[in-house]
Amino acid sequence: MDSFSELIKVRRSMRKFTEEELTQDEVVLLLRSALMSPSSKGTHAWQFVAVDDKNLLQQLSECKDKGAELIAGAPLAVVVLADPYVSDVWVEDASVATTMMLLQAEDMGLGACWVQVRNRSMEDGKPAEEMVRSILGIPEHLRVLSIVAVGHKGMERKPFNEERLLWEKVHINGYQNQE
Repeated sequence: MDSFSELIKVRRSMRKFTEEELTQDEVVLLLRSALMSPSSKGTHAWQFVAVDDKNLLQQLSECKDKGAELIAGAPLAVVVLADPYVSDVWVEDASVATTMMLLQAEDMGLGACWVQVRNRSMEDGKPAEEMVRSILGIPEHLRVLSIVAVGHKGMERKPFNEERLLWEKVHINGYQNQE
């Protein structure tokens, strides 16, 4: 990418991937970006589980009612965890780490998609987080925020259309109702 502005314009959620596997260097670079993400008071409450096993990816793709199916077709999924006993803002810290991986993937020419796990459930009402926890053996004290599916892009996405920017959502020097 030539600039950060270009990166955020072209980064789009990728829900289809090619069969091509990621290299070890690509995986390390993605995880490195997450490990370098800022955290409140430098607590680093987040942890990550990298998954490339096809059977586990298939199981993770069934962790919630809708929106996780794409994980089965990804060569890599990174489960983003955090310890709420280490930081009271674990959701924010884990969200920043998730975003860093999404941006890093795009910068590398890869596609990625955030799959929300926290506060989502399966069709039977069972929390998605419980299913992910049981599939991967995640300790009870850790919370699951998201799963980042990553791979080589299997579809084309147009850059963000800046004509769709909601400038009315921006307020200067206080909140001013635009109605």
